Amino acid sequence: MANKQFKAESKRLLDLMINSIYTHKEIFLRELISNASDALDKLYYQSLQGALTGISRDEFSIHLTVDKDTRTLVIADNGVGMSKEELETNLGTIAKSGSLAFKKENEPTADVDIIGQFGVGFYAAFMVADSVTVTSRRFDSDEAYVWRSKGASGYTVEPGEKAARGTEICLHIKASTPDEDYDAFLDTYRLRGLVKKYSDYIRYPIRMEIEKSRPKEGAEGEYETYTEEETLNSMVPLWKKSKGEVTQEEYEAFYKEKFMDYQAPARVIYSSTEGAATYNALLFVPAHAPFDFYTKEYEKGLQLYANGVLIMDKCADLLPDYFSFIKGLVDSQDLSLNISREMLQHDRQLKIIAGRLEKKIHTELLAMLNNDREAYEAFFAAFGLQLKYGLYADYGTHKDVLQDLVLFPSSAEKKPVSLQEYVSRMKEEQKYIYYACGETVEKAANLPQTELVADKGYEILYLTADVDEFALKMLHTYAEKEFKSVTAGDLAFEAEATEDNPPTEEQTALFAAMAAALEGKVSAVRASKRLKTHPVCLASEGELSLEMERVLNAQPGEQRVQAKRVLEINENHPIYQKLLQLQAGDADALNTYAFLLYNQALLVGGLPVEDPVDFSARLCALLAE
Repeated sequence: MANKQFKAESKRLLDLMINSIYTHKEIFLRELISNASDALDKLYYQSLQGALTGISRDEFSIHLTVDKDTRTLVIADNGVGMSKEELETNLGTIAKSGSLAFKKENEPTADVDIIGQFGVGFYAAFMVADSVTVTSRRFDSDEAYVWRSKGASGYTVEPGEKAARGTEICLHIKASTPDEDYDAFLDTYRLRGLVKKYSDYIRYPIRMEIEKSRPKEGAEGEYETYTEEETLNSMVPLWKKSKGEVTQEEYEAFYKEKFMDYQAPARVIYSSTEGAATYNALLFVPAHAPFDFYTKEYEKGLQLYANGVLIMDKCADLLPDYFSFIKGLVDSQDLSLNISREMLQHDRQLKIIAGRLEKKIHTELLAMLNNDREAYEAFFAAFGLQLKYGLYADYGTHKDVLQDLVLFPSSAEKKPVSLQEYVSRMKEEQKYIYYACGETVEKAANLPQTELVADKGYEILYLTADVDEFALKMLHTYAEKEFKSVTAGDLAFEAEATEDNPPTEEQTALFAAMAAALEGKVSAVRASKRLKTHPVCLASEGELSLEMERVLNAQPGEQRVQAKRVLEINENHPIYQKLLQLQAGDADALNTYAFLLYNQALLVGGLPVEDPVDFSARLCALLAE
């Protein structure tokens, strides 16, 4: 029979579709199994319409057969089958879909989900096969036909023999090369794994003969091989069952097996939505962070299914970065099975789904915070840093989503508190949300700058992560209350005290002399209205705080920043009287004291001493006097 040319014409088009639409060669099996599932769906629909009788859905199945000797893999179904004309129309035209046509003809009456809609998936077979033979017999015909092709060169269709209805696709697998292991697609265990990965939830059984071994009777220590037919797929997606049908134990077992975690999830999130975007989502909040979560190697994303068939193992576009810890899957009938990562990025349905999932996750985390505080605090210990990064990222764009989810240790309680809880306890006259930064809660709580704030009875948030202050700066306000560091130059309640006690000429001269001795290190020296027992501390003026300076200077790079520093002296501490004495008669000693007190303030504030050798030498010289 004469060779016929594809109507979509060229090898270039065929190569383009295969190489651009499919990322991995193993996808071919998913595509062919999905086509077989469609054929069974169509036959079931025909039986509902009375086109044939005596058909039971229980007898529907898909079979895989491997022959390593002939290098063939056969995917067979007992579905609707195809006539000669349908073979030519559906397989002779690249991107012509019989499934799509069937769906259009029978909507909205057909209660059948058709997976493949664009007629491209079949040609994925040529990624792994150098020739493809399709033998098919339509359900209402006694005649069978054979379609053969070696790729873009064309195809033939001729009469054939087939005992029963349905379709068999026989792939002659390519020989392996140094770069491609095609032999893997003749290995039954590899095929079983691919079915489990991509087609586990196809609604019909997918069966294959698996070679096994067992002890040989009457021959101790010897084994014999035998074959046994196995059903490779589970067929029933857990997420398509109603929430009341699934126990918590089943969800936990599914999560552990699917996402390879040894712990049960902290929370299960189930969502089923119809309308502008129809989908089922089954999401999990892990109980602990993966070892690589805060590294560049971590890959976020949800598994993405189209009608129970896996499209993508990690679809990053479904999750914002600040919720990247979420595990789970989304199954939508609105998405095409034949879709690439590039196409997904521009898919309108995907964007709608992602937006709804973000709101759902936020709602569930907030409910967890309010109703199961212990579990939420454990979750936050693992993933809270990611939420804080989300507050800081994109110039605070996501603050409405995240501001109620973050927690900080507090001076009022022995546990982390939310911003809402802090604001609810604020005193009537309190203008700001106060915070202190430190490497640990203890170091932050012991900062000299906290004394007056604590004495006022104001609660203080302790920021111990590098990102914390940046996040609050980006947030700027919460419930119309601004954030204020205890090291800030103006704590709002200092002004009144300063007005009541204006500086004396002696004090002004002292502080001017100390500022001159520390030129380039501080912008000013002044009396402190925040210290009670400590002799000295550093304050900052402007947007750049002392903690932000420390964090930024710890980053790689040669550029260094410095906050506008102010050295504050406690007038009620004995050291103040000593400084006044030195000001009156020993300028060199005053300079030494100014230097030592400045470095002491650096140490207490968690900042590095600028010249440890000089600091040690001056301290020892003073002690030796």
